[in-house]
Amino acid sequence: MSLTIVPLQPIERGQLNVMHARGAVMAFALIVPAIIAEVVFADRLPVRGAIAGAALLIGIWLAVIAPPRRWRHWGYAFTGSELHVAHGWWTRVHTIVPVVRVQHIDVAQGPFERGFGVARLMLHTAGTDQTVVVLPGITRATAEEIRDAIRTRIGSAA
Repeated sequence: MSLTIVPLQPIERGQLNVMHARGAVMAFALIVPAIIAEVVFADRLPVRGAIAGAALLIGIWLAVIAPPRRWRHWGYAFTGSELHVAHGWWTRVHTIVPVVRVQHIDVAQGPFERGFGVARLMLHTAGTDQTVVVLPGITRATAEEIRDAIRTRIGSAA
């Protein structure tokens, strides 16, 4: 039995901007309480700025450094009969969804995704483990094209 390697294409660069924006929101949610804690507990802290400084470093990681590292490790391929979605660096996950297993398809866009011109394709599959497979960071047109191809394939199988 030979294993065919499907070449994966990267997700859209707009998804990198979405990751930066989400990281910035998380950084803000971390830094603001840290600054408040610094002000409230200023007399009791052994080192001034330690809490806010640590929060700032973590915020920089979340908003600036981590997004490109995560973005580079996403890829996908649609063969007509399967959707391949791969992600991760430390733990590489490569999910293969046979089109015949798809029961429901969603195309979704949050505010950041709309702003940066990307969408998420969500496939709901038959089974009990990993019943939703999400492919983020593709254009809405690509998501709709894959959705329509899967819907046509499912319709002809019924």
